[in-house]
Amino acid sequence: MNISIFGLGYVGCVSLGCLSKNGHTVIGIDINQEKTDLINRGLPTIIEKDIDEIILNAYRMGRVSATPDFENAVINSEVSIICVGTPSTEQGHLNLSYIYNTANQIGIALSKKTSFHIISIRSTVLPGTNEKVGKIIEKVSGKKRNEDFAVVSNPEFLREGTAVKDFLSPPITVVGCENEQALNRYLEIYDQINSPIEKTSIEVAEIIKYVNNSYHALKIVFANEVGNICKNLKIDSHEVMRIFCLDTQLNISPYYFKPGFAYGGSCLPKDLKALKTLSHDLYLKTPVIDNIELSNSFQKEIVLERIEKSGKTKILILGISFKAGTDDLRYSPIVSIIESLLGKGYLINIYDKNINLSKLTGENKSYITKKLPHLDKLLVTNIKDALDWTELVVITNKEKEYENLFIPQSTKILDLVRISKFENHPFYEGLLW
Repeated sequence: MNISIFGLGYVGCVSLGCLSKNGHTVIGIDINQEKTDLINRGLPTIIEKDIDEIILNAYRMGRVSATPDFENAVINSEVSIICVGTPSTEQGHLNLSYIYNTANQIGIALSKKTSFHIISIRSTVLPGTNEKVGKIIEKVSGKKRNEDFAVVSNPEFLREGTAVKDFLSPPITVVGCENEQALNRYLEIYDQINSPIEKTSIEVAEIIKYVNNSYHALKIVFANEVGNICKNLKIDSHEVMRIFCLDTQLNISPYYFKPGFAYGGSCLPKDLKALKTLSHDLYLKTPVIDNIELSNSFQKEIVLERIEKSGKTKILILGISFKAGTDDLRYSPIVSIIESLLGKGYLINIYDKNINLSKLTGENKSYITKKLPHLDKLLVTNIKDALDWTELVVITNKEKEYENLFIPQSTKILDLVRISKFENHPFYEGLLW
C-alpha cells in the first residue's frame, strides 16, 4: 500500500520505518528540511533501537522517501497518517493547531484527487478531534466524508526505547471509524502485525491513550508511595511489589476495572485506613493513598445527587450488603446514602434476600444498628409488591435474582452495576454509562 505520513518526529519516524519494513511504500511529510534530508539519505530522524537499520534497508529497497510537498504525497498515496505533535499549552490544554493545519493541507490535496482517501489520526488527541478534522477536510476539499474520504482514529502506544518492538508487536491495536469499508481497508496496513485488533467507536479510540498513560502514571506513584513506607520500615519494597504482581486474579487483572459504584465491605476501608495511618505515623507524604477514600466518597455523592435529581420520593433499594452473595453490611456504600435519604424525608424500601436481621452478629450487627437502627421497618420480602409501590429502583449489586425481575415501564431505574437486560427500559439510567 502507498502511505503518506505527516510528521517525522518520534511516532512518524518509527511508523515510516516499520510500515516500510512490512512491505508498504511510505513517504514522509515534514516542514523541517533537515528531517526530510535525513530520510532521503536513509537515516532516521531520531535515536531509537533498530530504527536506523530498518530505515536504511527500506531506503535501499526504494520504499521510503520524504518531502515537504504534501499535495504530491497525498495524491500519490491511499492512506495519510497524521503523526504531528500535540504539545500542552501553559494551561494544560492540548495545542491542536498542528493537527488542524495538517487537516487543512490534506483538504487542499484532496480537492485535486478523485479516488477515495483514508486519513488516520495517530497523534494523541482529545475526543472530538476526529470530527473536527473531518469537517476541516470537507470544507477545504469540497468533498464529503464517508463518500470521498474517511477519518480513522488509531492511537499509538509506543514507548521510547522500545518503540520498534511496540509497533511490530503491540499488545493491542485500537481503531475507531464510522465507515466499515474504509476501516477494513485501513487495517490491511497491519496484516503482518500479529496482535489483537479492537474496532471501537471514534470517541473510545480518542480517549484510551489518556486513560492508559494516566493509569501508568498512577502505577508509578502508587509503587513509589509503597516504596517510601517500606524503606522507612526497612522492608524490601521490590520484594513486596514482586509478590503483589504475582496475583493475576485480582491485582494485575481486569477485576475491579469496571466503572460503577463505590467500594465498601470490611477489608478495603479498614486496610486502606491502616496503611494511610502508618504513612502518617512515619511522617511521610502519600497523597495518592491518602485520597483514595476521598475519591470513593465522591462516588457516593454522585449517586445521592442522581437520586435527588430524579424527582422521585418512593425508592426501592435492591441490595444493601456491600456485594452480591453476602450479608456483610459493614461500610456498604449504599448504607450512608440511605441514611441521607431518610434524613431528607424520602420513603425507602430495601430488598435483599441475604439479609436476616436475627442472624446478624458481631461487628456486622453493631455497624448496621448504629447506622440504620430501624432497618427492620425498611426491609421487604415481597419484591413484586415493592416494585408495584416504588417510583425509582436503585440496583446496587449484581445479585442473579435481579436480572430476572420485571420492572414496570413507568418506573425509573438507576443502575449502579450495569445489568444489561435493563438498558432498553424507557426510564433506565446507568451510573457511569
